[in-house]
Amino acid sequence: MSYSTADVKKLREKTSAGILDCKKALEETDGDMDEAVKYLREKGIAEAEKKAGRTAAEGLVESYIHMGGKIGVLLEVNCETDFVAKNDAFKELVDNIAMHIAASNPKYLSRDEVSEEAIENEKDVLRTQALNDGKPEHIVDQIVKGRLDKFFSQNCLLEQPYIRDDDKTVEELITEKIAELGENLNIRRFTRYELGEGIEVEEEDFVSEVMNEVEK
Repeated sequence: MSYSTADVKKLREKTSAGILDCKKALEETDGDMDEAVKYLREKGIAEAEKKAGRTAAEGLVESYIHMGGKIGVLLEVNCETDFVAKNDAFKELVDNIAMHIAASNPKYLSRDEVSEEAIENEKDVLRTQALNDGKPEHIVDQIVKGRLDKFFSQNCLLEQPYIRDDDKTVEELITEKIAELGENLNIRRFTRYELGEGIEVEEEDFVSEVMNEVEK
């Protein structure tokens, strides 16, 4: 690693970008502070983060229905003004996120929504798995941490790889659109419905069906 925690803090102070974005910028620029600032500005991340604290109460409630009504999503995405809410780029963003939810079936919006009880239960399962795999006791906690991060990336919408471009997360997609549209944007809430969910029937691969639709 060619940068320190102090470098990350300094870059955050300069740009207001998030910790993960600062780390990535420093990694991409081999720890060069000026180049890292340039990297964040070119990506629009620095300006986007500055807008993140602004109130976003306009936006859209989007519905997405797939497979003749077998999967449905209700989604609220907020922006700052009615002008942006009517913008085609914003509408497309909301539609794509609704389709992503249908395909990826996230259980939470972000890791902040995961209860401490659920996290501790997952840790217990992951610890038992690691020990059963024969991993040494002294590295089990490190393994659990890595696998817990994977759990979040699989189950939290903002951390999931975006279905149309898995090189970025849904949160990174939102950040890009904040820079593009010039307003704070955020996903407020969503609900995903699947026909027959909770009823014991022969399973159908709904996720693959949605992904086939996305790729058309």
